[in-house]
Amino acid sequence: MKSMKRQAIPARLEAGRRRFEQWRGTRKGRSRIPERLWTSAVRLAGAYGLCRTARTLGLDYNALKKRINSADPHDASAPEAAFVELVSPQRSCLPECIVELEDPRGAKMRIHFTGHQSSEVVTAVSQVFIGGVS
Repeated sequence: MKSMKRQAIPARLEAGRRRFEQWRGTRKGRSRIPERLWTSAVRLAGAYGLCRTARTLGLDYNALKKRINSADPHDASAPEAAFVELVSPQRSCLPECIVELEDPRGAKMRIHFTGHQSSEVVTAVSQVFIGGVS
């Protein structure tokens, strides 16, 4: 026989479970769940997840899901979604320049500049390589 591990129920979710149990103990017949309890269940599902909340509170999963989907997104009591922007690492947007040189003896040099380089830098490196300036 499998043994099930019971996770500790967070305090807020446990308080919600107690409110539902208290209501179930005092209700008459098959009366509907009061709106205040549904509102509480929707908030708890936003914090602890739909499945866990429905199971802990003894609610029908689909009924709770329907309530969550029909909840007013501008309702101040509804949990507010957090926005986190994930920026992927990108190559720098700096200009690039590749200079390939070959001197009369056949020696080759390839220079890869990233960022803003003045033409004087390219000219100076070229002259040193070719031997025009030492």
